[in-house]
Amino acid sequence: MFQELTSRLGGALRKLSGQDRLTEENVREALREVRLALLEADVNYQVAKDFVARVAEKAAGQQVWDSLSADQQVVKIVRDEIVDLLGGETASLNLSGAPVATVMVMGLQGSGKTTFCAKLALRLLKEGRSPLLVAADIYRPAAIDQLETLAAQAGVPVHADRERRNAAQIVKLGLRRARDNKCDVLIVDTAGRLHIDTTLMDELAAIDKAVPMDEKLLVVDAMTGQEAVTVAREFAAQVGFDGAVLTKMDGDARGGAALSVKAVTGRPVKLVSTGEKLADLETFHPDRMAGRILGMGDVMSLIERAEENMDQQEAEALAERFLQNQFTLEDFQKQIRQVRRMGPLKGIMKMLPGVDGGLIDKSNVDEGQLGRVEAILNSMTPTERRSPEIINGSRRKRIARGSGTNVSQVNRLLKQYRDMRRMMRSINAAGGLEEFGRKVLGGRG
Repeated sequence: MFQELTSRLGGALRKLSGQDRLTEENVREALREVRLALLEADVNYQVAKDFVARVAEKAAGQQVWDSLSADQQVVKIVRDEIVDLLGGETASLNLSGAPVATVMVMGLQGSGKTTFCAKLALRLLKEGRSPLLVAADIYRPAAIDQLETLAAQAGVPVHADRERRNAAQIVKLGLRRARDNKCDVLIVDTAGRLHIDTTLMDELAAIDKAVPMDEKLLVVDAMTGQEAVTVAREFAAQVGFDGAVLTKMDGDARGGAALSVKAVTGRPVKLVSTGEKLADLETFHPDRMAGRILGMGDVMSLIERAEENMDQQEAEALAERFLQNQFTLEDFQKQIRQVRRMGPLKGIMKMLPGVDGGLIDKSNVDEGQLGRVEAILNSMTPTERRSPEIINGSRRKRIARGSGTNVSQVNRLLKQYRDMRRMMRSINAAGGLEEFGRKVLGGRG
């Protein structure tokens, strides 16, 4: 996701590299490219226009800070504005309803709504909750069948009634069943439509009246771009919702929906679906998403996933080295060995700072490519991995022979490592690793 947007924004901001001072002229030139990048990503026109205006106001004429070059200063301003555009703070689900928290999931047909219901149920189950799914689509038997199939995979019960033709009544009976069976979260999969109509909105309002909802979530297909924002605006105006869910973010999502929903509707994005598996559901963190969009990776999410595959002591040691900008090829070698246990390689690589530079082609990532990188690292001596600057021409030839690769592949790895170190310095200077330190080191960073 965001690959094209990331590339375009990176190119625009690199135009400021080497400038001693931000001027109205060079800022205007770079921001013209930023605006085009946002529009090509299908960001709402007014949102893109206002965004660029705010960045220009903050950047023009500012003196370069001692710790940041001109381009890094603009990166920080752009990053901060993207975070604000995405909602600023992480928005949590409201599941405080007692004894049963109620969640209504809405969306158009084909948005991934039913699959999301099962993903949410699995997520809550892992968190120690006891969810019950309700099949409230009275028009499509196939939707009920799909929900039951997915619920069985997640290990979550479903309340379904193929005889009743009243969705609100089905939900009321589902709530009674949840109470009787001591379930503490009710997730209602409502009917979808190919388009927004009065019947759909009236039915949603009737369900909400029969069983007041603690949380109303609107599922939108991120691949539909600006159309997703239009749908969100209509739902916000006619029935209201508390938060959006972006699905199909693992596809060719240009980013417009993620960047526009909050600004257009006032409702935050709360969750994102990042793959086909039921476990592929993430909390939407505006600051982390801004990092991904700007090619800074998502160190926090990477570490959270890594913590599931390594002990706390290893995680803290890695965190300390990130914060101190002491990440070496030896650390990278250890991480490569962990990657195979952390899920699909494409999902992992996009979280690493600077990987968009080309060390691994994310469009065709496979174990063979990763294996070649690991072979190059294994062919280095411990001293070379700790101090890559000593690797001269003869050493590169030896490493290439020992790893079954060629010198150009060794050079590419070393260049990517240098790019990664520079990117980490930029992130640290812009404050992007502060939350990382608080999370992993308890604020010691």
